[in-house]
Amino acid sequence: MTKRVVLAYSGGLDTSVAIGWIGQATGAEVIAVAVDVGQGGENLETIRERALACGAAEAYVADAREEFASQYCMPALAANALYMDRYPLVSALSRPVIVKHLVRAARQFEADTVAHGCTGKGNDQVRFEVSITSLAPDLKCLAPVRDLALTRAAAIDYAEAHGLPIETTKSSPFSVDQNVWGRAVETGFLEDIWNAPTKDVYTYSDDPSFPPVEDEVVIGFKAGVPVTLDGVAVTPLQAIQEMNRRAGAQGIGRIDMVEDRLVGIKSREVYEAPGAMALIEAHRDLEGVTVERELARFKRLVGTRWSELVYDGLWFSPLKQALDGFIAETQRYVEGEIRLVLHGGRAVVTGRRSDASLYDFNLATYDEGDSFDQSQARGFIELFGMQSKLAAARQARLSQD
Repeated sequence: MTKRVVLAYSGGLDTSVAIGWIGQATGAEVIAVAVDVGQGGENLETIRERALACGAAEAYVADAREEFASQYCMPALAANALYMDRYPLVSALSRPVIVKHLVRAARQFEADTVAHGCTGKGNDQVRFEVSITSLAPDLKCLAPVRDLALTRAAAIDYAEAHGLPIETTKSSPFSVDQNVWGRAVETGFLEDIWNAPTKDVYTYSDDPSFPPVEDEVVIGFKAGVPVTLDGVAVTPLQAIQEMNRRAGAQGIGRIDMVEDRLVGIKSREVYEAPGAMALIEAHRDLEGVTVERELARFKRLVGTRWSELVYDGLWFSPLKQALDGFIAETQRYVEGEIRLVLHGGRAVVTGRRSDASLYDFNLATYDEGDSFDQSQARGFIELFGMQSKLAAARQARLSQD
């Protein structure tokens, strides 16, 4: 028999109703756990009080914003992580840190089950449950929306019948998930992939069609991590928040795509990630100056695979952890400053400087002072092209035969 259940609690209708539903279905006490990853909205104390009013035996809240920014967003920045070359892993990045706090609460309150509010069609059910079993294989998983057929209509009826202190009359046309790294919007009229997003889809960014004057920012990096903005020291969280504000004002970071979900469904998603996309643009450019060619080529392959693993909910997998080590090594000399101009939906690098730069002006210049010995080029080309030359000769010979 289930003794206690830790529930990932958002404060919304579904997870509020789930407190009572889980109690009825399992006979267990419910511990509601709310984790702040920079999603904004209601105060955590308000959410905690609501969980208790809805029947939770205990309500645990955690401010994980700094942890999320430094330990989850920064590794994604180091990897230049973009799933399908476009999606900066907004929701996928937050799930493992939320699970970490769910498992910690399960140990603290001696629970044997962890519950989440995911449906059976999305990626998050996989991300939550695989992460839970990776960190705590002894814990059981429960998904009330999926396993107990908790529909919105049933949730509203339950909330009204039990007088739960939660709004049940308003229904958002979208499903929204957000944190400091970005914002994900889906469902509603967006499910018709011919429909263009309307203005009310966006909140993290302003319309790029009517931008303010261009905004120039100088971002300083150390070991691949942003440490200064315009010469002022910042933490990872402060860097993301400030770039969200400045890049968002210019309409940067809007992404409208049909992506391949892990469960096999193609899904239309609209993302806003102004800070993340601007920082990735700056970081990637600095790597172009400081990372050796063959290492950079291979790192792009690793970054793609890293993004897929995180998207698929394998944050704690051995392969992902091994790739972390490789990516961290690539960041050793990624230091310096990038000048970025933000304007009209675009973040454009206009300057870069680094004491660790591999760019040699005297080798690169075509003007006076050129130190490159061009006489060496002929022999290099002969050797470099030898395999292709031999293959072509063989093809010609055998074609004649």
